[in-house]
Amino acid sequence: MKNNLYKYILGIADNSLILGQRMGELCGHGPSLETDIACTNLSLDLFGQVRSYYQYAAKIAGDDRTEDDIAMLRKERDYLNVLLVEQPNRDFAYVIGRQFLFDVYHHLFLMELQKSKDLTLAAIANKSIKEVSYHLRFSTDWVKRLGDGTEESHTRMQEAIDQLWTYTDELFHQTEADKEMVSEGIGVDVTKLKEEYYNKVAEVLAEATLQVPDLKYFQKGGKQGIHTEHLGYLLAELQYMQRAYPNMEW
Repeated sequence: MKNNLYKYILGIADNSLILGQRMGELCGHGPSLETDIACTNLSLDLFGQVRSYYQYAAKIAGDDRTEDDIAMLRKERDYLNVLLVEQPNRDFAYVIGRQFLFDVYHHLFLMELQKSKDLTLAAIANKSIKEVSYHLRFSTDWVKRLGDGTEESHTRMQEAIDQLWTYTDELFHQTEADKEMVSEGIGVDVTKLKEEYYNKVAEVLAEATLQVPDLKYFQKGGKQGIHTEHLGYLLAELQYMQRAYPNMEW
């Protein structure tokens, strides 16, 4: 159980770490100063949540690893994030689409994680959900603004949703660690979130005058450590300082 709890925590935390890194890449590149700052704040929120998860993971591991070691010194195949969050920042509509599709899931997930029998995970969820509620409002508002805006913004937002949709189903796949944690009353049964997730997403897309993609094939693999080519480049930047200057501390 100890090993699966460790993997379960990584499965949660890696999503926020990788998405936080993606949003941090936008610092100084937002379409306006206010939006630029908002995207950077989303990144900081996610990194703050990640610290709590990795500190707990280090405690569970019971070896000499620190939160920094777990975050920065694993190889690509050791990261368990879903493919959705590692997708690159193609344009602002793509950034918003990725954020929105994850935020809807993240909010539903944390609502349930608050009920965990693991008091540490429940406490992290209780603290994080306030931030994620803001993330969801931010991305939802932008989906509506872009979708129901100009002809170009509508087209770009629809293209982003169409391209990102293939990664959404993986959010509801269960690993062996997930299944054990659910059986122990610690984890969230994500399969039960799927219907509500797609209903909420469809409702927002309708308000934004966007179409729900008609897709039969979904990509997966991130939860098993099988990633797209984008993650390697992201990790090269994320891990550079730790690997160039081992054991560095502020």
